[in-house]
Amino acid sequence: MSKPGAGLSLTIDPDAATAPFEQLRAAVVDAVQSGRLAPGDRLPTVRALAEQLGLATNTVAKAYRALEGDGVIETRGRNGTVIAEHGDAGRRALQRAAADFAALARRVGVDAAEAREIVDAALHE
Repeated sequence: MSKPGAGLSLTIDPDAATAPFEQLRAAVVDAVQSGRLAPGDRLPTVRALAEQLGLATNTVAKAYRALEGDGVIETRGRNGTVIAEHGDAGRRALQRAAADFAALARRVGVDAAEAREIVDAALHE
């Protein structure tokens, strides 16, 4: 196991329109999706990361709670906070929804090209 947060390079922009906790949450998700953080990698403690980023501990704790709620991280008590075995739960949910959509498209007789057009239209709404 690597040093806590080894794959996590962060900067928080206090002047950004996006709240600091959301910037932190998005940075962790991005690091998981890009492979910079892998399942089992440890994250710094809330206090250590808050100090490193110059944020309030409550701000980091809020980001960690959101990440845990999304299934991206797991808190293991004294063993710290780690990237969850299955990584990004949002992406998994999207993959399940796509599989369900594809199955429905086949059942109602919609071909792949038309199904893609339906998805493209929905994405552009």
